[in-house]
Amino acid sequence: MSAANRKPKIILADDHRIILDGLRGLLSADFELAGTASNGMELLELARAARPDVIVADVSMPLLNGIEAARTLREEGISARIVFLTMHPDVTYLSRALEVGAAGYVLKHSASEELVTAIRAALRGERFISPQLRHASVNELLDETRRQGKHGIELSPRQREVLQLLAEGKSAKEIGAILGISARTVETHKYKMMDDLGLKTSAQLVQHAIRHGLVSV
Repeated sequence: MSAANRKPKIILADDHRIILDGLRGLLSADFELAGTASNGMELLELARAARPDVIVADVSMPLLNGIEAARTLREEGISARIVFLTMHPDVTYLSRALEVGAAGYVLKHSASEELVTAIRAALRGERFISPQLRHASVNELLDETRRQGKHGIELSPRQREVLQLLAEGKSAKEIGAILGISARTVETHKYKMMDDLGLKTSAQLVQHAIRHGLVSV
């Protein structure tokens, strides 16, 4: 098949098998499916190997959420356009998605009507946001995210991974095993974040992260 006639290559990331199966049926006629991932770590590995044109990813995934996975891919220079498919109608999550360069933000209940349109818009270099959320100005959301960032802390990729796993209720030992680091190193990352934010407990740290859209649960 010539490059001009090649189907755009996509990968899908969602931790619900039934969602992945439904997306395959919805998209297989128009796009080449290069693989699926069930968590953010798998998404990183798959994107690095497959180099897709578009990634369709859930915001809320275990081990590493979709937004932080997208941030990591951007930092690594992977240029795939990213369309988020999510249950979150909250503009906080939308603003975080836009901050990491999202080309689309589609609510799951509208996927059958909007997802193909969003992917095609992404391939044209455009941005698609579900109509339910279009009352929120993209520029205003990005400005608000930047303002929040000035009063927050800049997290390293490792700190973001630790924070997501803490939000999932995992212990320092479990997090260390997943990330290949010691439990003591996990605790060091946790207490550094708590100290920088002026927080006293792990619960406060997780609550802060959820409130500011830094993790998804």
